[in-house]
Amino acid sequence: MKEDAENLDFLSNPKVIENYIYLEEMGVFRLIDKFNSEIKNCKNLLTAAVDIFNKITVDEILDAAVWSISYRFLPSFITFLWKPSQNRDDVTILSYKNYKKVAINVPIQTITPFIPFFRKFPKPAAFDVFSSPENNVDISVLNILAKIDPELIIPILSPFGFFGVVLVGKKITEKGYASDELFFLEQLMSFVSQAVQNNIHYEHSVRDVKTGLYNHGYFMSRLDEELARTRRESAVSSVIVMDVDRFKDFNDSYGHLAGDCVLENLAKMIKQTVRTGDIPSRFGGEEFTILLPNTSQQTAWLVAERLRMAVAAMQVAWDIPLPQVTISLGLVSFDSRSNVTSDRIISRADEALYKSKQNGRNRTSVWGAGLLFKVQCSLDPGSASA
Repeated sequence: MKEDAENLDFLSNPKVIENYIYLEEMGVFRLIDKFNSEIKNCKNLLTAAVDIFNKITVDEILDAAVWSISYRFLPSFITFLWKPSQNRDDVTILSYKNYKKVAINVPIQTITPFIPFFRKFPKPAAFDVFSSPENNVDISVLNILAKIDPELIIPILSPFGFFGVVLVGKKITEKGYASDELFFLEQLMSFVSQAVQNNIHYEHSVRDVKTGLYNHGYFMSRLDEELARTRRESAVSSVIVMDVDRFKDFNDSYGHLAGDCVLENLAKMIKQTVRTGDIPSRFGGEEFTILLPNTSQQTAWLVAERLRMAVAAMQVAWDIPLPQVTISLGLVSFDSRSNVTSDRIISRADEALYKSKQNGRNRTSVWGAGLLFKVQCSLDPGSASA
């Protein structure tokens, strides 16, 4: 190790040997040990920060933080109380034990009571601190958290928002957390906060606010990339375009809030139906798109039909009963021989969607499908082929 070699060189220096007793009495060696320890802590912190900032999703960021805390301190558990949306007070609970996620029963609905304290004292704090009356933390919240017996509460915050808290259990070694360890945790959480903030900003740039699906710009960018990839690799991919049947009736008869509720429920159903790697987006208004990489026409049709039938069975909770929601879909596939632009792909999918509308709605149509595919599709009475 380089540090050990440097220390050995220093200690073997004739001048140091000659004045060893005086240097020891002056505390030089203790000071060197302290500096070496601080340098090591800084290197560990920098390594953890690099790992955290290389993560893409919030879950990956939190997993990286858990690994760093667990590796360094061996706590009995780590629990995140996390606000997935800054505009709402819902709390997501993620708990870890021995580096693995575990289920934990913490019936807590809000972490808002901690905000005033941590804005005033933005550092890790012993859990016992919050029981003091002057800190004005809701006793009912503390009683719930006390059941899992945390040693520390660490804020995840930035100048732009309070994202959550981390509950850290006692060390398995039964030693308390020293001041330098608390400093390490404070700095680590500042990196976590910044990484989370960056993730939120990125998500806002590519997501539709209302539905949480990707937005039009991101979808078109990914479609261009997929079109180029299919040409390079002689692959085949597909696009589905859909919209809500008679959506104007929802707005006119039940109000725009009811219409928004329909779109939000449809978006949830799309998320549940598509596969990992598919790119669902809100294209605009009540129109949605899905990019299906490495997906043949037949497979894409099965995905579309599965989604169509799921939506037809979907119940939308509202103040008064709403009509059943149905969707019409258009599908187009493309490969290295297609020689079309991304705009032309969308245009073809729209043509197939229009065919679905003409043929009675609540069906899937395929652009340019051959006779064999038409026969296969006709086996389902709710589908049609362009």
